[in-house]
Amino acid sequence: MAHIPESIDAVEEMLAGEGYVCGRALATVVFLSLKLGRPLFLEGEPGTGKTEIAKAMAAGLGRRLIRLQCYEGLDASSAVYEWNFPAQMVAIRTAEASGGADRSALQAELFSQDYLTERPLLEAMRADENGAPVLLIDELDRTDEPFEAFLLEALSDFQVTIPELGTIKAPEPPIVILTSNRTREVHDALKRRCLYHWVDYPAFPRELEILQARVPEAAEALSREIIAFVQALRTEDLFKKPGVAETIDWAKCLLALDVVEVSPEVIADTLGAILKYQDDIQKLQGSEAKRILDDAKAALEPAE
Repeated sequence: MAHIPESIDAVEEMLAGEGYVCGRALATVVFLSLKLGRPLFLEGEPGTGKTEIAKAMAAGLGRRLIRLQCYEGLDASSAVYEWNFPAQMVAIRTAEASGGADRSALQAELFSQDYLTERPLLEAMRADENGAPVLLIDELDRTDEPFEAFLLEALSDFQVTIPELGTIKAPEPPIVILTSNRTREVHDALKRRCLYHWVDYPAFPRELEILQARVPEAAEALSREIIAFVQALRTEDLFKKPGVAETIDWAKCLLALDVVEVSPEVIADTLGAILKYQDDIQKLQGSEAKRILDDAKAALEPAE
């Protein structure tokens, strides 16, 4: 287990050591979150690295990463715990077959830790020899307001209640990262419990640094062309603009194909690595991809 970084520079070094390149502002809010023990709320477009920062923090700190993937209809019980009903039914049938089972003793046994299936929020409240885990509550905007209200209470006291077992309080509060793609607004009351940061698409130099960290085998000239084209795509009217994750995926695809230079033909063959909607792909058919590529390469010329 690594110690909590003692400075913003140390946070940047820790994250960089895990292949996550971040700016000073993000490193500062991560440092404050760790120092003050406050949840960190990260908002931004999909693919900008919000989830990855939780993974990098867990790896850098030597802590366990516990991920709660949010979805529409997620409720408190699904996020905290479930009873293992099949195992309980087997225990009931076994007791009935043996005869003379004490009903109250059987009930106490059925609703004990042995039959409890822990979900992410309860797992995060448990003691860990490596220190408090990193709890990633991913894509919170997919849930509804009742779950937000429950989460607000859970994160205020870092405890959850199981009616059959009582209240379970974290011996040490977990390191909490919440993310949102902003498909809807998250309630202010929850945001007030957190430190906030908007994770935007990186500027060219930082995205180049990220690509070199994540795909170091890519030649710098190819990396520049890849980033220039992807950043040019982000200025187009697309349903889903490519994020940093798509930049990395595309670079890996081009390397697998032994591509040394981005061309309209290469783009046409690999668009599925960058764009995920057919309408967006169709917009780049014909001469459109060549136009964007030419503009991207022209913008690169002063930097070369």
